[in-house]
Amino acid sequence: MQNQARSISTNQVGLHPNLEKVVTRHLRSISQKPFSDHTKTAFNQTLKWLDNWQGKLILDSCCGVGESTTNIAQDHPDARVIGIDKSALRTDKHQSYAANLDNYLIIRADLNDFLRLLVLENIKLYKHYLLYPNPYPKSAHLQRRWYATSALTDILKLGGQLEVRSNWQLYIQEFSLALQLAKINNQVNEYSSHPAITPFERKYWLSGQKSWQLIADLD
Repeated sequence: MQNQARSISTNQVGLHPNLEKVVTRHLRSISQKPFSDHTKTAFNQTLKWLDNWQGKLILDSCCGVGESTTNIAQDHPDARVIGIDKSALRTDKHQSYAANLDNYLIIRADLNDFLRLLVLENIKLYKHYLLYPNPYPKSAHLQRRWYATSALTDILKLGGQLEVRSNWQLYIQEFSLALQLAKINNQVNEYSSHPAITPFERKYWLSGQKSWQLIADLD
């Protein structure tokens, strides 16, 4: 029997008081951090797989074991789909969730670096999914949340339709505000769809937890 998911536990009440300051700073700066070697290798492998692909490109960021990636690839047979996660422990488990499709790729890489490399190659996305990333609910960990890092600028530059999901409503609300600070309109809704397309989604719903969704057109 599958273990039920724990609910979010946080010491933060309401929107983080430093959110606007942190987001604004990142929107005005460009990361100068050196690229990790393993991500450069993974990116070159991805370019080889894409083979100068000019059609629809979808990114499934923080894909975990890649179950969501296979579902997205099945729903978008005319697109190429890249699932990326930083954990080899998770990506190595993908075979249990693999589908007999040739339009998706699962890679292990640092997402911060990978997004910057995509931008440098002037690659644009059709869709970008961030499905249940670690919300880092401790107040002190604000700057580990994707919308409060330098990655936000690259997410915006890559364009396409951004879809974010979380079982922590405050995470979605803060992501929404971060996009508003970048002058990007977005919609936030309670989300439920069956069947679930990620293991996290399945656990949350079995535990009676709600999911929240943000959608934004970055073009």
